[in-house]
Amino acid sequence: MGVQYYAFAVFQPNATVFFLKNNQLAHYGPHSVGAALPENSYIVARISMIQSGHYPPANRTDIDKVIRLLEAVYPISEPLRKDIYGNMVALKLKKGSMLIQEGDTCRYMYFILTGALMAHSTHKGKKITTYISVENEFVSSISGMHGMRPTKEGIIAVEPTSLIAISNEVLLGFFEKYFDFNYIFRVMVQQYYQDAQERSHIIRVGNAKERYHYFLQTKPGYIDRLPLENIASLLNMKAPTLAKIRQQHALSLKKDGETERLRRHLEEQLVRKELYRSKDISLASLARAAGITAHKLSWLLNNNYQLSFVDFINSYRIKSIQEQMALPDTLQNFTIEALAYNAGFASRSAFYNAFKKITGLSPLEYAQNK
Repeated sequence: MGVQYYAFAVFQPNATVFFLKNNQLAHYGPHSVGAALPENSYIVARISMIQSGHYPPANRTDIDKVIRLLEAVYPISEPLRKDIYGNMVALKLKKGSMLIQEGDTCRYMYFILTGALMAHSTHKGKKITTYISVENEFVSSISGMHGMRPTKEGIIAVEPTSLIAISNEVLLGFFEKYFDFNYIFRVMVQQYYQDAQERSHIIRVGNAKERYHYFLQTKPGYIDRLPLENIASLLNMKAPTLAKIRQQHALSLKKDGETERLRRHLEEQLVRKELYRSKDISLASLARAAGITAHKLSWLLNNNYQLSFVDFINSYRIKSIQEQMALPDTLQNFTIEALAYNAGFASRSAFYNAFKKITGLSPLEYAQNK
């Protein structure tokens, strides 16, 4: 009984497939994707036309970038390396140029050397961004992987983009010939789906700010170089919403920078002038010494240090005492209470309570264990 074969490896229209039929060499074509070969047929060779455009061979230096990425997953055999060098092509896209139209057959796996690509699908007349990729990332149709079916997404260059590519037909040949390529591809696809699952989760359950911060974490630098409306579509929010969140985030970063400068200035004043040693130091007097308002100092202590004013000052006093206790012969020449008084504590009980609160030990226990 004959076995029916499907030309799953033939991706170009008008391709010709040669096969044996009843031990006689014959051909079957032009051939459409997914069409069945005649019964009692065995494929012995495939000849397919390269996608229109006849791309030139890729530069070896550019191919080396791909090979380094692949070898970060698993070592590549020399025959596979030679096959990769011999089968990659190069192409360039202007900003706004379509790489693949919705409904086309995706015939290549692409690697972005420079630039950025965006994939989108159309739902009820509205284009929805499905992913954005930049340099050092692989790109192909997800819905039409390996050209098995027409793609559901279009891919467009959102910046001038340089690519190198390898045909799906060659890739499928690699799967048949090379274990190392199978392993590398499996690991890369696994990572892709893990990232896609995480992205899907945050977009489904996260609020707009959480989605924005997720994008900043996973795609650093993208927010400043890519069209805002495309990012908004990817994150399932309206462009004005994204613009507002972005502005709020920028203000927050500015405040964070100001807060860090304020922290450094305050700590410098406390240490250099040893303001904590004053027994009558107050929030107001420390604010004056630091050149800020008492309200700003109170906000800084509560929101940045998460300490009350008393605990904040005592932390410097205790640190000073610990440094003194670490010096040779200090405890032979001074009592612990004398050190506490010199550090700014006005009473023995206040010192003991603060020391135990900060270190978890009494002053005597700390001295014995140091």
